[in-house]
Amino acid sequence: MLVIVAPGQGAQTPGFLAPWLEDSVFASRLHWLSTVAGIDLAHHGTVSDADTIRDTRIAQPLLVATALVTTLELFPHPTDGFSQVGAVAGHSVGELAAAVGARAISAEQAMVLVRERGNAMAAASAATPTGMTAVLGGDRDEVQAALERHGLTAANDNGPGQVVAAGTLEQLEALKADPPAKARLMPLSVAGAFHTHHMAPAVDHVARLAVSVSTHDPRIPLISNRDGRVIHDGREVLKRIVGQIASPVRWDLCLDTMSDLGVTGILEMPPAGTLTGIAKRALKGVETFALKTPDQLDDARAFCAKHGEGSLIDVTPTWRMVVSPAKGTFDIDGSAADTELLAAGAEIGVVTSLRDRIPVTAPHGGQVVEWLVEDGDPVAPGQPLLRLHPQGSE
Repeated sequence: MLVIVAPGQGAQTPGFLAPWLEDSVFASRLHWLSTVAGIDLAHHGTVSDADTIRDTRIAQPLLVATALVTTLELFPHPTDGFSQVGAVAGHSVGELAAAVGARAISAEQAMVLVRERGNAMAAASAATPTGMTAVLGGDRDEVQAALERHGLTAANDNGPGQVVAAGTLEQLEALKADPPAKARLMPLSVAGAFHTHHMAPAVDHVARLAVSVSTHDPRIPLISNRDGRVIHDGREVLKRIVGQIASPVRWDLCLDTMSDLGVTGILEMPPAGTLTGIAKRALKGVETFALKTPDQLDDARAFCAKHGEGSLIDVTPTWRMVVSPAKGTFDIDGSAADTELLAAGAEIGVVTSLRDRIPVTAPHGGQVVEWLVEDGDPVAPGQPLLRLHPQGSE
């Protein structure tokens, strides 16, 4: 199985777009997204220095646009991607690019949201002096205890030995003076404490805008960076994109889900390297491909062809599929099992995993066509559970 991932803020480096912009089609597509975002992305991806592209208002649109345009270079026809990509995921702001790749929202909607997301997060960062520090190594429990002791939040949990602490500058200084044993601290050059309560004003602003965004259920399973669950409801995808601005990124749980899915290959969109580096350490035996320059495209397509099996959600728009959000055992709801017509939002059962019990609903409702599992069956993330025929308007 092939999973495509998009990196988050901090992956950008000065001049990384220069080789890509030698292609006139790539340049034209980037210009279109620049127009939507109101930012000269070509300039910032080629000429601007490290301090300039570190600015949240620039870095976030730059990263999302790069992933979107590069996807069209990798898969010139979207159906090519649907037939090969088993799942998509994005780290932090990269989840916006993943949502477009899954066809939950449009590229233009993503660029408006990321523009406003970057502006609002920059404004929230200016309200209180905050920051982030990577905590590398150390015992996991001791690291968590140290963060709690100093009032810090684990804003990014990227797997064993990689946690990013976020909070006020005073709290980070206290952690520096009293670090967890055998851990190395690395202050990050970011504007503020992203993915914490300090970003609440940004959530409010983007949430107001999101009300006007139309969504579609993903054509490819999307792994949410909030908790690693597979999301197959477009409205829920958008809700999570808004909420994650002030919520920790659980990339460790995304990696767990990839393992549950049986991933064999992970391709990271440019500017690549960060997420494939984490995957190499966390998912032994899984091949990775860090797409950095256009001269790698042929090899990247070969990598996709090698690992691609297509989306688990193989369905025409006439039908709707309800899928499992996680690995576990599926118990069918008695009421759902006895009816032929489900109301929108009706619970169809529960997936019980080692971590929790997750209710599964039919977001749109409809006529029950076929149950694809039986009561008590083990299920995998993204596995189809129930086929529905839509009834009436949504």
